[in-house]
Amino acid sequence: MQSKGLSVYALGGLQEIGKNMYAIEHGNDIVVIDCGNKFPDESLLGIDLIIPDFSYLIENQDRVRALIVTHGHEDHIGGIPFFLKKINVPVYATRFTLGLIELKLREHRILRESTLIEIKSDSEVPIGDMKISFFRVNHSIPDCLGIVFNTEEGTIVHTGDFKFDLTPANNERPDIHKMAEIGNKGVLLLLSESTNAERPGYTPSEHMVGSNLDQMIGKAKRKVIVSTFASNVSRIQQVVEASEKHNRKLALLGRSMVNVVQVAMERGYLNVPKGMLIDAREINEMPPEMVTILCTGSQGEVGAALSRLSTGNFRDVEILPEDTVILAAGPIPGNERSVTTIVDNLYKLGAHVIYGSGSSSGMHVSGHGYQEDLRLMLTLMKPKYFVPIHGEYRMLQHHRMLAESVGVEEGNTFIIKNGDVVDIENSIARFTRSIPSGETYVDGVDVGDMEFVLRDRKQISEDGMIVIIIPMNKQDNKLLADPEFFSRGFVDQSFTELKRGMKRITLDTINELLDANRNSRNVLKKNIKRSISQYIKERTRKDPMIIPLLIEV
Repeated sequence: MQSKGLSVYALGGLQEIGKNMYAIEHGNDIVVIDCGNKFPDESLLGIDLIIPDFSYLIENQDRVRALIVTHGHEDHIGGIPFFLKKINVPVYATRFTLGLIELKLREHRILRESTLIEIKSDSEVPIGDMKISFFRVNHSIPDCLGIVFNTEEGTIVHTGDFKFDLTPANNERPDIHKMAEIGNKGVLLLLSESTNAERPGYTPSEHMVGSNLDQMIGKAKRKVIVSTFASNVSRIQQVVEASEKHNRKLALLGRSMVNVVQVAMERGYLNVPKGMLIDAREINEMPPEMVTILCTGSQGEVGAALSRLSTGNFRDVEILPEDTVILAAGPIPGNERSVTTIVDNLYKLGAHVIYGSGSSSGMHVSGHGYQEDLRLMLTLMKPKYFVPIHGEYRMLQHHRMLAESVGVEEGNTFIIKNGDVVDIENSIARFTRSIPSGETYVDGVDVGDMEFVLRDRKQISEDGMIVIIIPMNKQDNKLLADPEFFSRGFVDQSFTELKRGMKRITLDTINELLDANRNSRNVLKKNIKRSISQYIKERTRKDPMIIPLLIEV
């Protein structure tokens, strides 16, 4: 039988943390795994989200059969509405994950035309000549799956995000026996996450956090404010149980916290006693020692509930001396500075602050496997070929070394980047080609190439802008009055002197162009902009944005 060919590639999630998106291509069928987003750093001024570049999939959309989602974190589902607007295919996910996806699709007003199909760890989905099955893994959100693709070339396994927690707070234990069975049948290629590949040992159990939360909430003298990821339902359940034990009511602050708790309660993943939840406006009506607040903002996000509380800008709720604030989440790399600023602000308010990742505070454990978790997955699956995913370059390299330490042959691990393709033929894998990949910026309602917009924003943020108002006669383009100059974010002290020079240059440029009968609006604006820009650079060594406005009367 002639091989139909099998290819594996990523459009996000390789040599980076965030915007995960992978695909398995078998003959005429493409199955996409996850479609996430990541958040911009401070250099991407005004950008809201970064999502994968879908261009290759759009070009081949007649072969895209389905999107399978491993779990409900933003870096795995945040790009789904934008993807479905381009390629409307069925979305397969677990019950809780579907609840979070529905929130996004409803917000984008495409829920009605979308096809959402619920799967479980024992589901089987035939797509083309592929038979797709699943296995349960632990993570920091309910209902997480690994995916098994059975093809004529061999079996490909995608682990999703995982750790091995044998005492999980939600009792969703990993399918270790099923993983071993998959490995015994033979795994040709394994894609496994690499986030904590640099950290030795096993990831601690979530149960550790529960006992510490109970202790701290019990000792607190006044209000307790707990900030964590809204998606960490197990952590939220532990806060609920500790608060109930110590006779505290619970208030929710932050839109995502309210939405996720609602979905989790409706679908049976979170148990909150009747009458325990109170509205934010009721907080001040109750004795402070009877209130716990769950809020978003553990990563220092500007505008999130914790950030606003730390600056006294949250309506109806304030942090007072001797309140206890618990950051029950470790800072994601890159967010440390923002988190530190919030912690400083909280201390200034007189709060007792408990923060820090891992054992330093006892209030957080990672949802991603440490080195021994990763070794265990590799040992269970026994892959011939290995592609480490979901990690920066150094993490992928560490994961490669772990794979070789448990038997993956040297040279059978592919450290690739987004767009690189691993082709498999006759059960032999090779890296031979690449497909278009990259990042797509989301700015409000605009989605696409923002290169010129970002360049302009960067220029304005660094050197400001100068606006030139030029009133002209509509009939003959003669000046009706002297040009006026306004600046924003530019020098102040010398601007009066600079205006005299800019006025002279503007008038000379207009007169020269009119004499040469080159008086079109575009030519006038282009030459004024160039002349003023050169003058400003020579005088100030700055490069503000120059905006000539020709006002025709």
